[in-house]
Amino acid sequence: MLSPATVAFLLWQASDKIGKASDLTRSNVTLQWVIILVIFIPICIGLLIFGYYSVKGYYDHLPESSAEITDY
Repeated sequence: MLSPATVAFLLWQASDKIGKASDLTRSNVTLQWVIILVIFIPICIGLLIFGYYSVKGYYDHLPESSAEITDY
């Protein structure tokens, strides 16, 4: 739940900051926010996938030795 909220917050902040930027600084602010979004959106997607697998119970029992590892 935190991952989509973070993406929404970042997009909201980006639109707010870009909208408030003056004409002289708008291109710099836009570039900065594009870089921030390009970096953090994939991280949030990874956290969303991790949260999905943890809710489904994939991490309930982790193998304690290599003998317990089986390929499905």
